Amino acid sequence: MNKFKAAIVGLGRIASLLEEDSLREKPCTHAGAIASNPDCELVAGCDIDEERRGLFAQKWQVPAYADAAEMLRVHKPQILSIATHPDSHYHYCRLAADCGVQAVICEKPLADNIKEARKITRLAENGLAIVTNHERRYSEDYACAKSILGGGKLGALLSAWAVLYMGRTQRLLDVLWHDGTHLADAIMFLTGMSLKHKKHWGAKLSANAGTAWLEGVLQTKPPLPTPHSLLPIVIEIGAERDHLVFEMEFSCEKGRLRIGNGVFEVWESVPSPYADKFRSLKKTDETFNGPTGYFANMVKDAVACVKEPGRLPRSSAADGLRVIEYLNSIKAWG
Repeated sequence: MNKFKAAIVGLGRIASLLEEDSLREKPCTHAGAIASNPDCELVAGCDIDEERRGLFAQKWQVPAYADAAEMLRVHKPQILSIATHPDSHYHYCRLAADCGVQAVICEKPLADNIKEARKITRLAENGLAIVTNHERRYSEDYACAKSILGGGKLGALLSAWAVLYMGRTQRLLDVLWHDGTHLADAIMFLTGMSLKHKKHWGAKLSANAGTAWLEGVLQTKPPLPTPHSLLPIVIEIGAERDHLVFEMEFSCEKGRLRIGNGVFEVWESVPSPYADKFRSLKKTDETFNGPTGYFANMVKDAVACVKEPGRLPRSSAADGLRVIEYLNSIKAWG
């Protein structure tokens, strides 16, 4: 069987350069995942930066172009990874559709505004398979957590809390639009619910110091067990820390689940060892070990979309749009 040809536009960190990080699980880039997939052949890359083109061509031994249209015309890939800035995502999705690309892997956020995100989603509705890189949908530890929450082991979900710290000086709104996309999508993926914003307090989101709390609700729908149609959630966004935190905690009737970067904990209700006729939470031995396959699984999904026209990706353009709609509803608070 012939391999599917894949190309990349935007040759920065997530496209290729992070593959040099010795501590990250591999593959951890678009190029690395494509190169390691037995159904794919990495045929070309594109970037306006000459140095990046040179590094990419040297590492992957494929040509690198300054013009994406020329690259697509010459190589006619079935799969295109878009790893450029969000303000150009629609342009390259439109170009891919016009040039006969069958599946696009688009970096998050899907776009830099809701209008462009909706235009990208319409391209998907018209036949272009679009995978949004909300990578935790493809991560095996998150799939395991989703199974635990949905399986009823911990009882009905009652509330949720999430925390995102991304260093000392980044503007909180930028943190929200950059890594908060992953956080918001992971919450919706794990619960199967829609995330809605209500209000925020604390630091202004336009600040690059302090802590802000975003109060919202999870709007429920089957099959996740829950006694209420709206469940409370608080998301904490903070600066001034010298460390990164990306975590979620789901409080349930009979326990809780915590998951995040380097975190996978399941707590269950047991008779309390501290007080008669009470119950306490005890951490179980359940954990997650081994590779998550987050980038490799994403490329597998794109390949499946080429093999099966009309297939809905696990992380679709519609999923990307839902995140943008949530972020857009917060943006007005400033």
